[in-house]
Amino acid sequence: MDRKTNLKKKPDKKARENTENKIKKSLKYSTMDASFWAAMVGFGESFFSAFAVFLKASNFQLGLLGSLPQALGSVFQLFSVRLLKFFNSRKKFVSTFVLLQALMYLPIALVFFLGDLNVYFLILFICMYFIFGMIISPSWSSWMGDLVSEEVRGTYFGKRNTVAGYISFFSLLTAGFLLERFTGDIKTQYIGFLIIFILALLFRFVSFLYLCAKYEPNYVHYEDNKSGFIDFLKNAGSRNYGIFIIFLCLMNFSIFIAGPFFAGYMFYDLKLSYAEYTMLIAAATLAKYISLPVWGKAVDKYGTRKILTLSGYLMPAISLWWLVSGNFYYLILVQIYGGFVWAGFEIAAFNFFFDTIIPQKRARYIAYSNVLNGIALFLGAMIGGLIVKYNNFFASQYLLVFLLSGIFRYLVSFIFIPKLREVRIVEHISYTKLFLNILTDTTTRGLVYDLIASRKKKKF
Repeated sequence: MDRKTNLKKKPDKKARENTENKIKKSLKYSTMDASFWAAMVGFGESFFSAFAVFLKASNFQLGLLGSLPQALGSVFQLFSVRLLKFFNSRKKFVSTFVLLQALMYLPIALVFFLGDLNVYFLILFICMYFIFGMIISPSWSSWMGDLVSEEVRGTYFGKRNTVAGYISFFSLLTAGFLLERFTGDIKTQYIGFLIIFILALLFRFVSFLYLCAKYEPNYVHYEDNKSGFIDFLKNAGSRNYGIFIIFLCLMNFSIFIAGPFFAGYMFYDLKLSYAEYTMLIAAATLAKYISLPVWGKAVDKYGTRKILTLSGYLMPAISLWWLVSGNFYYLILVQIYGGFVWAGFEIAAFNFFFDTIIPQKRARYIAYSNVLNGIALFLGAMIGGLIVKYNNFFASQYLLVFLLSGIFRYLVSFIFIPKLREVRIVEHISYTKLFLNILTDTTTRGLVYDLIASRKKKKF
């Protein structure tokens, strides 16, 4: 009897060890996937607005470019669950659309030859780029939720995103350097954009290869007749995750009143060069990803609500700081502050979904949330565009939207953050001590410390 029992247990133990090894490798592959994705963003996506300005886009077109692609990408996530059923595999679904997203860099780069309508074609192709990239978000989140245990989720994603962030930073600098080298006549400048977009395509293709190498745990599709979009909306106001989603929607609305117009302000009003524009974007990127591991550990230890509260009250000031001065070195400091605060807000928001939504409903509810957020940011950008067009109160037509965006962000934080509840048992710490700990750890540790620590602990 004992012998039979042991024979039954051995295969189970071996299977568990095999699965654990696959998960460890997949987490490493996921970090590589994120790294090459970040290189794509650094060489490609980060310069979409600059390319539009190069093509002489109007403020209305900049508003569309900064909001419509993400709004459509969010709305198309309503079809994500149906597509997942068709593919019957999160891995196949995600990989297929990542490859399609990579290929969109070809028509994006070639709009230069499409005459007077080139900006509108640019918007069209970038819409397709974001649709392909965002429609997979719920399935990717569900996939990663199965691979990363909740005890180390904040730490893992903090480290993963930090590695990706450094690569994004160096990619940004390299792309900006290339563009600066190709300044001159229109054709010469275009060659610079063509080079960085082709490189972006190649990096996304390598990301696709790492996605294909990842292990996918068995996925069970749950039929949930009571979780339709209308029912989701009806219950949102009475659920913890519902209040959080409303908070995010209104926050995105507030952010995108100003968000699409920072590039226009930098190029049209401040007359920044490609190198200066790149350095401003890179400063925020570097600050964000240096601080991510620290924010991630704080999320694991003190909970998502605590971090969301701290960063949610610090973040609205970012928009207001742009009113003070247009000095390039001052704006570098603003961008560093912004990157640091956004790191905490994004990782806390990301983990809040995992903490508050059960796995059976996670993919569907993330899709619903992204749809609502897409609509909110589109409305914010359109209202911001109207304000920019008819603003006569400031010397710069952009400053009023920066002011209103900051005010609305504060209102949303003060109204909704106190309503959110922590769902895990976490350590208590004052907000002052928490902020000082995160600030100190960010400035003294950074990526090098965390990479060394992770090698010693060998957690992943």
